[in-house]
Amino acid sequence: MNAETTTPHRPETARREIGTSGIRASLFSLGSWHTYDRMDFGDATAMLREAVDRGVNLFDVGVYTGPGMPPAFTDVIFSAMVRAAGLRRDEWLLSSKLWLEAFGADGFRPQLENALFRVGAEHADLVVLGDLRRDDLELGDLVLDLARLTDEGLIRAWGVNNWSAGSIQRLIDIATAEGVPGPQIAQLKYSVSRRSIPDGAPFARLWEQGLTLQASDCLEGGVLAGKVNGDRQIGRDPGDIRQRIIDDVPAFTALAGSLDATPAQLAIAFTLTHPALVTTLFGASSIAQLRANLDAAALVDRVGAAELRRLVEPFWADRDIVDPEGP
Repeated sequence: MNAETTTPHRPETARREIGTSGIRASLFSLGSWHTYDRMDFGDATAMLREAVDRGVNLFDVGVYTGPGMPPAFTDVIFSAMVRAAGLRRDEWLLSSKLWLEAFGADGFRPQLENALFRVGAEHADLVVLGDLRRDDLELGDLVLDLARLTDEGLIRAWGVNNWSAGSIQRLIDIATAEGVPGPQIAQLKYSVSRRSIPDGAPFARLWEQGLTLQASDCLEGGVLAGKVNGDRQIGRDPGDIRQRIIDDVPAFTALAGSLDATPAQLAIAFTLTHPALVTTLFGASSIAQLRANLDAAALVDRVGAAELRRLVEPFWADRDIVDPEGP
């Protein structure tokens, strides 16, 4: 992983390489889960334009619907936002999700083609495999299928979301043996509260091999930003620690205030201190929220990475509760 150092941590300039892929992603990446469908279209388009103008180039745009699920159109809305904002394709990187539940005889191709159709793109710069919940899959089949999609120009690089360290190591070993690209990035829940997996020894061995980190859910579904009673859908709760996180919010908010920062800025800034981090993923539903989140980078420069990690140590809620090996 290489970071440009002309202006450390400034989102307007910072670029870090995703693994060894040659793809340089912005320090921050913008998610789409339960965001654009809750916004005025004009506001969403203006926010997208501002994000790109501030240097954000990586956008996580998944198909968050399927058989038996409610319809979702955030990816389709994003496609319209890109057109309305007048963005060129070389101004942004598409990160798409591929779901293992739909992997069958035709591999990932059907769902990838559908995802690209919905978002109006000819290729995905990055695809991230969803949670590994099936025990009937041969990991070698996944690796070789992704290699074919890479050779055909449909994807440029791939990674995984919330996989165990052991499973990722097997992917790396298979790819090495086959002489094809392996996973370049691991998308993991990473916050001041939930850090045992990305900070643990099993993943440290993967970071040493060149795997890079995309931090996700750094605000714990908005809880760390003070939205304790919000109606936004939030993700799983490994270790059943969410109530502990909620209980910590007043003290965490006070710490942020003592640093002249918002709780969200402090939560985001913490993720930037991880040595393997390439990009931190967050959602925003207003330009004001986007601007505030991007300004979190300045907090690392002002306080220092080591001091930030020391200050937030008391809020590590999953310490000795969650296995650092991962799911």
